[in-house]
Amino acid sequence: MSEAINFDQIFEGAIEAGKEPKKLFKEAYEGTITALSYAEILLNQAIRTYGKDQPVGYPETAYYLPVIRCLSGEEVKTLSDMVPVLNRMRAAVREEKTFANARKWGEATWYAADIIEALRYIKNTPENPLHVAPWTGFIGDPVVRQWGTKMVDWTIPGYAVILGRARDSILAKKIVNDLMGKGLMLFLCDEIIEQLLEENVKLGVDYMAYPLGNFTQVVHAANYALRAGMMLGGIKPGARELQRQYQRDRLLAFVLYLGEHDMVKTAAAMGCINVGFPVITDQELPEDKQIKDWFISEPDYDKIVQTCLEVRGIKITSVDIDVPITVGPAFEGESIRKKDMYVEFGGTKTPGFELVRMADDTIEDGKIELIGPDVDTVPEGSRMPIGIVVDVYGRKMEEDFEPVLERRIHYFSNYGEGLWHTAQRDINWMRISKEAYAKGFRLKHIGDILYAKFKSEFSAIVDRIAVTIYTDEQKVLEMREMARDYYKKRDDRLKELRDENVDTFYSCTLCQSFAPTHVCVIAPERVGLCGAVSWLDAKAAYEINPHGANQPVPKEGLLDDFKGQWQSFNDFCFNNSQRNIEFINFYTIMEYPMTSCGCFECILAMVPECNGFMVVNREHSGMTPSGMTFSTLAGTIGGGAQMPGFMGMGKSYLSSPKFVPADGGLGRLVWMPKSLKEELRPALEEAAENAGLGKDFIDKIADETVGTSGEEIMSFLEEKGHPALTMDPLL
Repeated sequence: MSEAINFDQIFEGAIEAGKEPKKLFKEAYEGTITALSYAEILLNQAIRTYGKDQPVGYPETAYYLPVIRCLSGEEVKTLSDMVPVLNRMRAAVREEKTFANARKWGEATWYAADIIEALRYIKNTPENPLHVAPWTGFIGDPVVRQWGTKMVDWTIPGYAVILGRARDSILAKKIVNDLMGKGLMLFLCDEIIEQLLEENVKLGVDYMAYPLGNFTQVVHAANYALRAGMMLGGIKPGARELQRQYQRDRLLAFVLYLGEHDMVKTAAAMGCINVGFPVITDQELPEDKQIKDWFISEPDYDKIVQTCLEVRGIKITSVDIDVPITVGPAFEGESIRKKDMYVEFGGTKTPGFELVRMADDTIEDGKIELIGPDVDTVPEGSRMPIGIVVDVYGRKMEEDFEPVLERRIHYFSNYGEGLWHTAQRDINWMRISKEAYAKGFRLKHIGDILYAKFKSEFSAIVDRIAVTIYTDEQKVLEMREMARDYYKKRDDRLKELRDENVDTFYSCTLCQSFAPTHVCVIAPERVGLCGAVSWLDAKAAYEINPHGANQPVPKEGLLDDFKGQWQSFNDFCFNNSQRNIEFINFYTIMEYPMTSCGCFECILAMVPECNGFMVVNREHSGMTPSGMTFSTLAGTIGGGAQMPGFMGMGKSYLSSPKFVPADGGLGRLVWMPKSLKEELRPALEEAAENAGLGKDFIDKIADETVGTSGEEIMSFLEEKGHPALTMDPLL
């Protein structure tokens, strides 16, 4: 990201001379003094109780106290480290009631809240956590990265911080359901959480709706946003102005301030304005308590969500779907346990399959047909067969796009509140919850969701869609055999897809909305770093939007066949990385590797003492042989950095024939987390056999049960006869 240019200019003209909201500024000033004083009292108590060398910090983060780390660069590790920070912020408070001072008070309030919350976490242990689900408190780095892809491709179009209390619980539910249906990520603080729980609104990490807690817990919304800037955007610690610019330009967040105002909440709201997040309140305010474009009154609950979106410039492209449940990405992580389900389908318990197939122009657009009984014909807890066939006609539709669209059945089905879908093809498994059934959800509504989502998201290649859902068992069995013929044909086609057999790779610059210098180039044998975009996906995306993030890059001007370097790719990456990246090698991480964004599923890193590589996935929170956790590694290589010996990657790349072949391929892999090894075992065993390493090679790879340092795992590798030990030196 280029150097920030006077970020404070965006606030100019917000207040006319002589019309300063003095009452608002007085409230914010008093709130700041209160927050700083409270932090000072608690800090002094903590030092007396625990001693000045007591370690402090939040769980599952590499960013210490993230607000302070991101904005000032300071590493607050102990209670004594907090003292000069708090003293500096108190000394910087100026009493004059101006907008510029109010924003500084807001930043000081954020610092105070970060300290107050970190002090609370001294008592936090896995056995006695401060917060129990659905309450989240501090949200760890793995969750920030988990949603990284959806942040950069605008599946999550914005972020709402809601604090206070709505006029009643029904109105609270209405606002939150509206925002969740539009796909926004929500951070909730204060009494609104209790209001939503009273109305049985689904909250928690699985729903992108985080009940942070009360009072100073709202700082966890701030530190989430700031860490996103560092993790995904490559903002360095202490680059305060760049961070503020990044938050304003790339993280579309706003604050919804409900109910009676409180001076500390108002001061915290000024901190949000300070980084570019406007505040909208439901209180009817006089002119001397509003700031144009920044602190706005909208008492009408029928208009308040739209006002928030318009003020923040959030564009919603989703379409309304006529089904009795809320539909949106907020529900993608929802689990439906057996005790909560009304009916389930497939999952090897009953026959099932799903198929998208290219059709001709004789299909009837919008036709949704059910062949067999509906869910209201069976008792609660039943199992039924399921077959879903989506016929697609489009002038630009190609057979290669069928599996691309077919994978979206999984995502689109999970967008439904009370729907759960896992696996694909003929092992798909679905559940409908008791709650969704009670609201009137029936099988036809699955067709309604798929029709609307395919039409809205693939309009460039989809002209007509017909959905047929089968529950008659004999018909499901019959159609499943037909579907398996399609699967086999596709698999045979995919086996032909090799890097050498195509003359074009595809770029993916989606992550540039967060990491401006990152360029991902996707090949048939190398999925995107996020694991979500294959070569076929990118090809389809280019057909859908020729001017979008996926562009064809012809393989021209071969410079190094072994390391995988082409002049055309060098030129493309240079021109699309703000002229930062001059060279890219595709088949090695030791010299000019691909840049890394922040949405990667895994990180590949060298372990020099073992002459090999380790890989760690974002779900693994422990130490690794690199001497760093995933979060620390990610903070080092993310944001568009090109780091020889380190690289972000998708999980499936590990089993690719083109897995870093210039470095020795799969045989270089000496360590990986045990859970990842088991997750990928079948694919890794097949890849190992194909590479001549033998099926038992996977058990030669060390994991955390063996050790977490190069020295600890070396004896294991020697005992197992790991091939990396006899390869040419990495360095």
